[in-house]
Amino acid sequence: MVTRLTLLHTSPVHVPVFDALRDRDHPGTVLRHLVAPELLDRARTDGPDSVAAALRALLTGCAGPVLVTCSTIGAVAESLAPELGVPVLRVDRPMAARAVRTGARIAVLATVESTLAPTVALLAEEAERAGRPVSVTTLLVAQAWSRFEAGDTAGYLALVARAADGVTDADALVLAQASMADAALMTRTSTPILASPPQGLDAAVQAARHGAVNPYEVVDHAARIAPN
Repeated sequence: MVTRLTLLHTSPVHVPVFDALRDRDHPGTVLRHLVAPELLDRARTDGPDSVAAALRALLTGCAGPVLVTCSTIGAVAESLAPELGVPVLRVDRPMAARAVRTGARIAVLATVESTLAPTVALLAEEAERAGRPVSVTTLLVAQAWSRFEAGDTAGYLALVARAADGVTDADALVLAQASMADAALMTRTSTPILASPPQGLDAAVQAARHGAVNPYEVVDHAARIAPN
């Protein structure tokens, strides 16, 4: 049986990223991409809860699991799963679970301020679920998002990598947004750097294949196949 997933993005740049991951790790999986940049714009201005109705309308009728690749709106989307009747997974939940298993001191890097609070809350949730105390610090990478919006991907990633290399007191570095993932390839730090796209897609594929019905089941499936 063909595995099918719906992915919701707030930037079109994520479509080829996840297609490439699919081709590398999950050949044959069919990805349906929905791109809605206006959701992030509204969430940044009015808060993540302001996009609940739009998310509900956009995702109603999805036939299978949904992977939301925007960390700012991920929690709101995930909360809609019971009424939508399909699993909805935020791409950063598997990454957060892995960060908690990696160490007690976690540094979160983001380039959009609206991503910080949802990411910190997610880490706290996963830490409580795992029974592991964590200390979380945050760092907003100044000027990086304007580079991203201008199409200067190289400059954007360079600023993120430089910021990551400057963190010296963490057991794990979390790149809070999917757009930041490739910065991990440019760093010199020895601290583990966690990015969401590969782990998030792995978990969503497991949900589709094994019939997981809630985010915790999805993460637990992923944890069983991922190294600590």
